[in-house]
Amino acid sequence: MPETPSRTIAAHAPLWATLALCAALAGCQRGAPPAAADAPPLVRTAAVEPAGGAAQGLSGTVRAHVEAPLAFQVGGRIIARRVDAGQTVSAGQVLFELDPADLEQAVRAAQADAEAAETALRTAQSELARVRELQARAFVSAQALERAELALREAQSRRDAASARLTQARNARGYAVLRSPAAGVLIDVTGQPGQVVAAGQAVAVLAQQGAREVEVHFPDGVTPPAEGEALLPDGQRRALRLREAAPAVDPLGRTRRARYTVAELPPTVALGSVVATRFALPGAAAGEALWRVPVGALDERGQGPRVWRLRDGRLDPVAVQVRAVDDRQATVAGPLQAGERVVALGTHLLHDGMTVRELAR
Repeated sequence: MPETPSRTIAAHAPLWATLALCAALAGCQRGAPPAAADAPPLVRTAAVEPAGGAAQGLSGTVRAHVEAPLAFQVGGRIIARRVDAGQTVSAGQVLFELDPADLEQAVRAAQADAEAAETALRTAQSELARVRELQARAFVSAQALERAELALREAQSRRDAASARLTQARNARGYAVLRSPAAGVLIDVTGQPGQVVAAGQAVAVLAQQGAREVEVHFPDGVTPPAEGEALLPDGQRRALRLREAAPAVDPLGRTRRARYTVAELPPTVALGSVVATRFALPGAAAGEALWRVPVGALDERGQGPRVWRLRDGRLDPVAVQVRAVDDRQATVAGPLQAGERVVALGTHLLHDGMTVRELAR
């Protein structure tokens, strides 16, 4: 017996209900707003802390007063290397040698030119004596005598030039051996046997014996103080006195290099050692407020140092002056307050008025 329409609908009712539910769910998903995409980005923040001291601490490096790059005065191929980095050398000690073959040939050529010039000079002298004798007997004119005298002077000039070239060639042959100009320690050796070097190309760096200094790099805007203090690894303290300061700021690191003299460093403090230094902070005597923030909070994108302060979920930049920096924190001066929150990481991605969410502490 054929099915009636009512029976057909009743039989397929569960299927129709399932399809309707799936369509409703799909419509809800299409209409749901992308809440995660529109949410403000998360940022990590840190609290502004008072610096609490009138001194800045920086790292310094122990250097020799004289650190001279060593190079050959002539070019050539290195055939011998007599020293290694870290070796103590004495004045006049042989460090490197060049292949002298070409230099020897240059000496021989210059010597041959000098001998030829000497022979030409003797010939001119004999000719002048003969012309003088003939002129005294009125056999030649006065002009002939003048020409002989001029020829002699020319031969003398050629002899002198050839002699100078011979001396230069001999000196160049001597320059094939590189000797230490003073006693000291080789802190770097780059020349290798078989390497072809040009005249003036450094093959080693010599730290000469004598006074030692501490090199310190100050942040941009900080004038290197005249005095300070160095804290040695064994706990001893040494006074520092400014010897020289770079007149310009390094364009890459935005720092100023300064060299400080230090007396009586123990032999255990080797060249290149890192020591802690302390200096009076500029502005501390005038009551300047100093704050400590993470190094990552500093933003220097062409507008001077600044930090990004978080207020009511929005960011605003605060200009600061850097007074000291170490590997974790920076000491700054600026219109900040203790306890205010500043962005501690990713400041290069921020802009004025940006809305953000603070990451859970």
